[in-house]
Amino acid sequence: MSFRDRVKRFVDAEIRPRDAECRIQHGDGERWKVIPLIEAVKARAKAAGLWNLFMPPSSGQVQADDSFAFEGTQLTNLEYALCAEEMGRIGWASECFNCSAPDTGNMEVLHRYGSRAQKESWLKPLMDGAIRSAFLMTEPAVASSDATNIQTAMVRDGDHYVINGRKWWSSGVGDPRCRVAIVMGKTDPAAARHAQQSMILVPLDAPGVRIERMLSVFGYDHAPHGHGDVVLEDVRVPIENVLLGEGRGFEIAQGRLGPGRIHHCMRTIGVAEEALAAMAKRLVGRVAFGKRIADQSVWEERIARARIDIEMTRLLCLKAADMMDKAGNKAAHLEISMIKVQAPNMALRIIDDAIQAHGGAGVSDDFELASAWANVRTLRLADGPDEVHNRTIARHEFGRYAEVAAR
Repeated sequence: MSFRDRVKRFVDAEIRPRDAECRIQHGDGERWKVIPLIEAVKARAKAAGLWNLFMPPSSGQVQADDSFAFEGTQLTNLEYALCAEEMGRIGWASECFNCSAPDTGNMEVLHRYGSRAQKESWLKPLMDGAIRSAFLMTEPAVASSDATNIQTAMVRDGDHYVINGRKWWSSGVGDPRCRVAIVMGKTDPAAARHAQQSMILVPLDAPGVRIERMLSVFGYDHAPHGHGDVVLEDVRVPIENVLLGEGRGFEIAQGRLGPGRIHHCMRTIGVAEEALAAMAKRLVGRVAFGKRIADQSVWEERIARARIDIEMTRLLCLKAADMMDKAGNKAAHLEISMIKVQAPNMALRIIDDAIQAHGGAGVSDDFELASAWANVRTLRLADGPDEVHNRTIARHEFGRYAEVAAR
């Protein structure tokens, strides 16, 4: 049985039947907490061998730092894409497999760029599911879609760096298990434009780290995960906490965001499938003006368009994943940009139609369509806004004809 089939079977048997119970636990008492049901299901998934499925494939060689000790299930991007789609169908499913953001991206960074000591301290507990993590890149004072704008200062002081700045949309900091953040800032403002930035591991309990507030998304706080507005004031961390080396932050960011972008897209296809299913069930089960709503021609067109759009988007996503496997993330950057634009926009259209099909119920929390829309809408901004990816796609297209125009 393929990993996709195993994940689907687990979701259908262990996660979907417990969704209502999970929502009750989620809404009961303190918002920022560990949900017992999810922890119990995580143990079942781990025992079933469905754990850390996203970790990069092994080279098959023993590394000098014994990095093989930090490897996961070793699925290819293509294999993982199909698994992630199934996880995306239920909002809390990916955490059950230890495959939820931002931990996935952070673990990939530590796996690829971390020292042995950094892996022992942070990658191992993350892979075990013992802690959570955050990624602090975006800043409120600058247009962070251009990462070279980032102003958080990281000043060398003997054997430490002193960090000062403000970050927001720091996903994951609301979780009480969040222990470490990967922070991007400037270590040398005088260096070349793409060599000014570094990434440093910052423990969340370090003096000077302050979560000023948790942000809402269209009124949803996204607890217990959440997105924080974080102040870093004279935070001192040892130089050993630098990832890869000073001035390598932009390089790491590019390496991190490729897989992270496509992981979001994979899960989004699952969200779209759930919205389409909810819409179809509602339409065949409700009568208006003497006949089923499903028999109204406008709804036949919307359902057909939704199915076509999902199938096309899935194929583009799988193409991008296959290219990443065969030619590398850099070679697949155009396909990654295309799927990053297409997947959220496709899902938003389908969710919006599903909300319309449900009438007033669609904008309530009874069917989770409103919260799904709010979640997916953020993906048109996360890991680079649509405009940045469209610029990449358009410039590549223009480049194909530049020589012709010159002649």
